[in-house]
Amino acid sequence: MKSFLGENISQDSLVTLFSQAPVAMSLLMGDDLIIQNANPQMLELWGRDASVIGQPIFDVLPEIQSQGFIEILNNVYRKGEVFNGNKWPVFLEKYGEYAEHFFNFIYAPIYNDQRQVVGVSIVATEITDQVISERKLKESEYRFEDLIQKSEYSIAIYRSEDLYIELANEPMLKTWGKNASVIGMKLEDALPELEGQPFIGLLRDIFKTGKTYTATEDRADLVVDGKLQTFYYNFSYKPLKNSDGEVYAIHNVAVDVTDLVRARTKIQESEKKYRDLADSMPQFVWTSDKDGSISYMNDSWYKYSGFDKNEDLSESLKKIIKPEIYDHVKRIWQESVKTGKPFEVEYEFSDPRNPGGYRWFLGRAIPAYDEDKSIKQWIGTFTDIDDFKQLQAQKDHFLGIASHELKTPLTSLKLYTQFIEMNLQKQGDLKNAEVAKRMDAQIDRLTELVNDLLDVTKIQNGKIQLNESYFDFDQLIDEVIKEQQMTSRHKIIANRSCIGEIYADRHRISQVMSNLISNAIKYSPDADEVLVSAKEENNTISFSVKDFGIGIPSDKQAKVFEQYYRVSGSKEHTFPGLGLGLYISSEIIKRTGGRIYVHSTEGKGSDFCFEIPKNKNINNHA
Repeated sequence: MKSFLGENISQDSLVTLFSQAPVAMSLLMGDDLIIQNANPQMLELWGRDASVIGQPIFDVLPEIQSQGFIEILNNVYRKGEVFNGNKWPVFLEKYGEYAEHFFNFIYAPIYNDQRQVVGVSIVATEITDQVISERKLKESEYRFEDLIQKSEYSIAIYRSEDLYIELANEPMLKTWGKNASVIGMKLEDALPELEGQPFIGLLRDIFKTGKTYTATEDRADLVVDGKLQTFYYNFSYKPLKNSDGEVYAIHNVAVDVTDLVRARTKIQESEKKYRDLADSMPQFVWTSDKDGSISYMNDSWYKYSGFDKNEDLSESLKKIIKPEIYDHVKRIWQESVKTGKPFEVEYEFSDPRNPGGYRWFLGRAIPAYDEDKSIKQWIGTFTDIDDFKQLQAQKDHFLGIASHELKTPLTSLKLYTQFIEMNLQKQGDLKNAEVAKRMDAQIDRLTELVNDLLDVTKIQNGKIQLNESYFDFDQLIDEVIKEQQMTSRHKIIANRSCIGEIYADRHRISQVMSNLISNAIKYSPDADEVLVSAKEENNTISFSVKDFGIGIPSDKQAKVFEQYYRVSGSKEHTFPGLGLGLYISSEIIKRTGGRIYVHSTEGKGSDFCFEIPKNKNINNHA
C-alpha cells in the first residue's frame, strides 16, 4: 500500500484531498501532539486560523485539557487504541465565546514503517445544531405530555382514523370510568357504550374535513362505576396536522359541566318558588345587574313605597332616599359595583305613613357569580332598622345623662376616700390606709370609664370640641411616659427626635398617647418593655407605641377602632375595659386632621401609630 501511494499518488494530491475533504481532519504528530496539518473545516471547528499549525494541540486548545482529552489522546498515542466519540460534548472558546459544542469524531493512531505510533489522526463533524434541536424536540414533547398529564381538564389524543387512544390523562380516564389499560385500544372498543351516540362519527369526519369541532353542554351516556349514567360536557376535537397539512391525530379536551347543568336546571325549576318566597318577606329584597342597575324589587317594596311596578326602579329609589345623602350612598354603591366588595350602608327612606318624615333602613348587597367567576348580578335587601336606631339614640342619651350625673358623686367620693386615707395614715393605721388608697385607684378607673362614655356621647352628637393651641410635643411625651411609668412594671423606652412645638389640642393628644401606652402595657402581660417613638417628616408628626404582647389577628385589625370592639380570644377575660379607648382616640385623631392605624402579628405584638399635621396652616396652604 505504501509503495502504491508513493508510486501512484503525489504528495500535492494528498494535501489537496486532505484540505478539500467535506469533514474536519487533522494530524497530530509526536509526543507533544504537534498539529502537523489541519484542513479549513477543522480550523473552523476549533475557531482558530492556520497560524496554529506547528503548535501542540493543548497549547492551541487549553480548555480541553480538563475535559478528559489528555487521557483519550494518550490512550490513542501510547496504546494505539482507536477512540470514537458520538455526540460528544466539548466546551470550546471560539471567537471569544466559551460555549458547549457537540461532535462525532474518531481519533486513530498513525504508524510508521516499523509499526510504531508516531501521531494521531482526527476526523470530526460538528453536530451541535442537531443535538440542540433534538434536545428541544424532546423537551417540547416532554412538556407537552407533562402538561396533559398534570392538567385538571380531561384530555386525550386519538391517532389515525381507527381512533387508537394514544394518550389519556387521569381526569379523562376518570371521566370514562376506565383505567390506563384502555390506552392503545380503539376508542369504540374501550367505550362500547358510545355506539349509537354521535362522537365516533364526529371524530372520523375531522380526519376528512380537518376542522375543529366544539360543543357546549353536550350530553354523553357513559358506563361509570358499573352503570350507564348521563353526563354533560363542554368539549373540543382539534385536528393535529403534519407538515403536509394532513390530519394524523385528534386532540380532545373535555370539561365535565354535569353539576352546573343540573344546578341551573334546578334553579330554573325553582325560580318561581324563590321569587314567591322573596315576595313574602317583610324586608325589601332586590337584585341588580352586574353594572348596578336595579332589576327586581319584591312585593314588600311596592307595598311600602306605593310605586307602580312599571316605574324605573333606580329612579324610584332615588325619589325615596333622603335627598341630602343620595349622592353619598350612590358613591358607595358605585364603588362596590366597581370592586365587587359587599355593600352595606345605613340611610333614611321617606315614610309614606308620615308625610315629611323618614325611617332608617340598612341596605346590604352581595355579588352573585357565574361559572366564569364573573359577577352576573347583585342580591340585596333593605331592612327597617328605625326602631333600633331610636333605641340606640335613647341609649346614647341615657349614657350621656348618666355619665354626667355620675361625675359629681364620683368627685365627692374621691375626696372622701383621700380624706379617709390621710386620717388613717396620721393614726398609723397603714393597713386600712392602703385599702383606702386602693379604693381611690378604683374610683379613678370608674372616672375614666365615665369620661369615655361622655366622650362617645359627644362624638356621636358631633359635640366633641378641640381646644387647639401651640405646645411642646416633646415635653408632652415626657409627661405622659412619666405618668404611665409610675403605675407600670414595664419599662417604657422612648426613642424620638426633637420635634418642638405643634398646633393641636394638648389635652386630647395626651389622652390618645396615654390610651396607646396603657393598652400596650395591658395587652403584653408577659413582656418587660414598651417602645415609644416619634418623628417629624414633611410637616407630619408620627407617634408610635410598640408592644411585644398577644398581638391582633389580621382579620380583626380593621375593627379595633370600632365602638365597643374588644380583642376576642381565650384571654379575653384577662383584659378588662369597654372597648371605647381606641374608638375615641381614632375620632380625636381624625378631627385633628390625621390618621391612626395598627401593624400587628398575632402572638408577637402590635405597633399602634398616629400621624397628625405639625402645623395645619402649612398643610392647608400646601
